[in-house]
Amino acid sequence: MSKQAAPRKVGDKEALAVGTTIRGSAQKLNLVAALIRGKKAEDALNILSFSPKAMAVDVRKVLASAIANAENNHNLDVDALVVAEASVGKSLSMKRFATRARGRSTRIVKPFSRVRIVVREQEEA
Repeated sequence: MSKQAAPRKVGDKEALAVGTTIRGSAQKLNLVAALIRGKKAEDALNILSFSPKAMAVDVRKVLASAIANAENNHNLDVDALVVAEASVGKSLSMKRFATRARGRSTRIVKPFSRVRIVVREQEEA
């Protein structure tokens, strides 16, 4: 006897990819995620490729992973994929100290974020 398989976290016509440790604040990452919510997957990849935001590189990798998961693991049609969900949250924060004048020090927080992208196969009307 083996352990039962975990239930899917998304629907039947959906695929998921998660970027867990993306260096930067969740607020900046959410600005980039807002650019692609609800867009077709191909259009979203183009938007992220030409975006001037530095976070767009990492979000593009996660989106490409979600598209690859949809194609290879769930046999979905790549041309009909839409970004159904792009949610952002906080991850760990590295704490560092910077020396200041007169023997004092200041704490520097270097945040990490996580992004969860779900792509859905949409039937053409």
